[in-house]
Parts: sequence; structure tokens; C-alpha cells
Amino acid sequence: MEYLILPGGDRLNRDEKSLTIELTGPRRVLSTSVLNGGCREDLCYLFNYCEVYGKEDERCGMRASTYTEHLAILARELAFDPKTTSGLSTAAKMKYAQINSESYRDFTVTAIATAGIDVNGSRAGDPALWHEQDGFPCPTGPGTINLFLFIDASLPAGTLARALVTATEAKTAALQEVLAPSCYSSGLATGSGTDGTIIVSNLSAATCLTDAGQHSKLGEYTGRVVKNTIKQALSAENGFSAYACSSMLRRISRFGLNEESLWEKYCHLGRPGGMEKAVFRRRLAGLDSDKMLSGRASLYAHLLDLLHWELIDPAEAEMMAAELLGRAGEEKKAGQASQNRAVVERLIDRFSHYLIINILSTQPG
Repeated sequence: MEYLILPGGDRLNRDEKSLTIELTGPRRVLSTSVLNGGCREDLCYLFNYCEVYGKEDERCGMRASTYTEHLAILARELAFDPKTTSGLSTAAKMKYAQINSESYRDFTVTAIATAGIDVNGSRAGDPALWHEQDGFPCPTGPGTINLFLFIDASLPAGTLARALVTATEAKTAALQEVLAPSCYSSGLATGSGTDGTIIVSNLSAATCLTDAGQHSKLGEYTGRVVKNTIKQALSAENGFSAYACSSMLRRISRFGLNEESLWEKYCHLGRPGGMEKAVFRRRLAGLDSDKMLSGRASLYAHLLDLLHWELIDPAEAEMMAAELLGRAGEEKKAGQASQNRAVVERLIDRFSHYLIINILSTQPG
């Protein structure tokens, strides 16, 4: 059990299953939870609950027919009154929760985050999984970024809402900086479909602030603390530092390029060199941590993003792709009339061929 007093006096307790906060004074809370969500001033308790148990990380089942009722049951099990409690749940482990505070003159911002997004990351606008009917939940894969933000200053309701915008932008910036992929499209993730945020303002603080946008110091500190805390939580829970450091395959997997698809491509080429699958996999694993190849893969992926966002012409994309792969001049004849989708598919195929050439050129193993 870990016990901590937050700036402003609120009490935090953390154990293996939950992270709970007792609010010790008048607070204005903005919560995205379905349990007492919205902007409220009558809450006494907050929680973040881990929905897995056992060494196999088996997920707990729903305790009720709706998620609201499920959270209320969790609140009672934590000895809280559901009427004065708001809470979130996640598959992320509480031991990996990250806590950071920064102060500026007369206020302090504290962020607490759990983050598991490796199998549920999504990009705003990705195809949805379900349409809600009568509040009944839809099963989704584990993967949630839950954020608690404590601001030791008095904020009007509108400023709390602006702080939510700033915190959400900071979360997206954190995902961008670790190149976290969407699991539902070829884009970079901007969050997950189950993320939750609870922001707390200390109404008894002597300082009153009315601007939480990026041009204000409150916005600056909110953005920096949230971004850094979420990046730390992603690294602790999922090892997401590998996205920004050492895995070539992770940087291009969102385009369908992975061990199995590359093996299929190799077989389609007639298996030049006659490698068995085990040898192919070992050589690919050796290339996966090659820093130069990882950098080239990132540049190639960004080129595909530019093409998808219609910020570059297809013919120019083909020429730049050829230069990245050391084949400058081969694609100058590419037609301007090429369709973006066809060009993307061709460029993905070309990069897979490029990787196979690299595999073939490595030392036998």
C-alpha cells in the first residue's frame, strides 16, 4: 500500500488493484466517467481500478448490465458512497501508474496516469466498433489511458473544460512522440476509445486562474506534465519507448508490414536463397534493432502519411520512396494520374521487398 498527500491536501492510496483519492476540501471536478461525470462540486472520492486479475492477466467480468452500475459496484467494494464518487477502470496495472507534479509561482499541477494502448490504440475518425443501445456495453480489447489531473488553484467550470482540451492535446502529443500506431487503421494513434480523464480544481486555493490554454502558464505546465507522465506510463506498461528508439517493425506495422507478411512476400518471390522460416525470422529479428534501418522505416512511414493526407503528389511520393530505398531515378516516369491508394499499396510492397533484400544480404544465421 502506498500513501501520498497531493498538493492541496487530497489523499492518494495505491495498492495492486486500485488507485483511490479522498478529496479533503471543496473541489470542482470535471470527469468523463459515466459514474457522476460532468462538472460537479459534491464529490468526495475518485478511483482508478484495474480490471484484471491473476498471473494470466485475465480480465474481470462485468458486475452489472451497464458500465455505470458496474462502476457503482466497484465504488462500494472500495468502501465509497457511489453517489459522491467518480471513477475509471482499466486493464493497466496500478503499479505502473506514474505521478508527476510541477509548480509555478502560485499553483501546482499534478498528473497521475495509467496507460495501456498496445492493442486498443485508435486514431480520431477510425472505423467504430459498435453503436450504443440502451447503455449496454460493447466488449472491447484492453487498452486505456486514464488520466487524473489535480490543479492546486481555483478554476471556473469553463476553465476546467479548457484544461481538458489542453490535457487531451498533450496526450495526443505523447502518442505522437512515441509513434504509437492505431490498431484500427494505418494512422498514428491519438488515444483509445476507452480513455478517461478526471480533472480536479482546489476551490479553497488562494489562486484563481481563468485560462488553461497553451499561451498561459497553467496551460504550459498542464501540457508538459501530462505529456511527460503519459509517456512514462506508456513505457512502464507497454515498453512503448521501443517505438521511439529501437524497433523497425513496430514503426511500420501499421501498414501491414510484419514478420508474417514479409515471410509471405519472400515465399511469393520464390524463396531466393532457400531460407527456412526459422532462419528468415532470426535474420529479420537482427535487422529489427538496426538504427539506420529503423530511421529509414520512420521516414518511409511518414512519406506514406503525407500521401494519405494528400500533402504530396503520388508521382513525387514514388520518386522520394525510390530515393529513400537507394533507387533514385527509377520512378521519375511515374504518372501524375496515379491514385493515392494504388500508390500506397505499391510503396508498401516496395518496402517489403527492400527488407527482404536486406535479410538476404545479412550473414547466415
